[in-house]
Amino acid sequence: MSTTDTVVARAITLTEDDLGPQVTHASTRSWLTGPGLPCDNGLFRFAEPARPGGLPTVAEVTGAADRLSPALRDRLVIGAFAAPVGLEPESVLLDGATGEVSSAYVHDRPDLLDCRPLAPSLPTFVRFAAATDELAGLRGQFAAYAGRYGTKAVAEASRQLLAVFEEGADGEPAPFWRMAALIRPLALVAGPGTASGLALDLPLRLLDDEFGRGGVVRFEEVDFPATLTHEPTRRFLRETGLPEDGFLFSLDTDQPLRTLTEYAADDCGGFPSGLLPAHADRLIRVGHLVDDHGLVVDGATGAVLSWSESDGALRPLNTDISTLAFTLWLLHRERSLDEASGHALTSDAYDQLALTMIQVLASVDPTGTTPDADWHYWTRLFQDEAGGVL
Repeated sequence: MSTTDTVVARAITLTEDDLGPQVTHASTRSWLTGPGLPCDNGLFRFAEPARPGGLPTVAEVTGAADRLSPALRDRLVIGAFAAPVGLEPESVLLDGATGEVSSAYVHDRPDLLDCRPLAPSLPTFVRFAAATDELAGLRGQFAAYAGRYGTKAVAEASRQLLAVFEEGADGEPAPFWRMAALIRPLALVAGPGTASGLALDLPLRLLDDEFGRGGVVRFEEVDFPATLTHEPTRRFLRETGLPEDGFLFSLDTDQPLRTLTEYAADDCGGFPSGLLPAHADRLIRVGHLVDDHGLVVDGATGAVLSWSESDGALRPLNTDISTLAFTLWLLHRERSLDEASGHALTSDAYDQLALTMIQVLASVDPTGTTPDADWHYWTRLFQDEAGGVL
């Protein structure tokens, strides 16, 4: 077993002994002992076999060979989806007889194990993963998008990525790749903040075009509490605004914005002062999220946080008001794309869609997805299939 730079940068290659008799498909054996599997990929994680004798089978991983169908029992576990901490990763499986690549939660109940297609061959799978990674890094075949942002760049990148997938799968890529072509390019809609003084510079009229001009609220100076001193945030709320109803978020529009202290006293029936943050006077409540969470902005820094009205917990939500606006736009755009596809995004593989959305948001705003983050509102909410969030 060795690491090589051939075809796939920093790739894991296997020896004939690693493969053993489990991989009988000639071109797949050739690929695994030649170009190999990528060590560094934003979508998947691959590792060298942990024991002599090669790659483990689904039967070995689950320890339940008698409860697995013959078609699944001998498939090899070659890797897993790259998932945030706390989210169970879906395994990547290889059919050693045909070379087909699929996915499944092998640690779930074996008798209910559901296998989903990913690619007709290992080289195709690696090529699809590499293309998606190149889009994320704006390199390779997507290098021309570096410095390009906006809805036009999103549409062009989506078409280009989908063309890669369709060409490699005879026009019928697996649902995971189709949703990747629709959702992952959405990260290109806004560029790094320069003019705004915030994390992102959103295109003019982005929110108006998505939510309708009448659906976006812009504030006036008289609406701001004295403790909202962060000028880029004030300017964004005046000039760009926020959607009044972002599906999972609704603005407080019935009166001027209030500090968390004022809101707790007026609307929470005298919320216990001991449960309010020490700096509640500089936290501005902007609106409410579902599940009894309020959305507040730190008036001094511009940081956006979620505040639980049930236990008073204050947690990071977004880097600032610009990344909050991107998050609300991302959610609304996904729902529009899902409706246009006849709800194919949510019906085919909700968990894979949730993971894709989490990764897109993290690529633009890493708040809440760092290793030391114990809980993040958007990450948890995206996973709520029963609640129909996406």
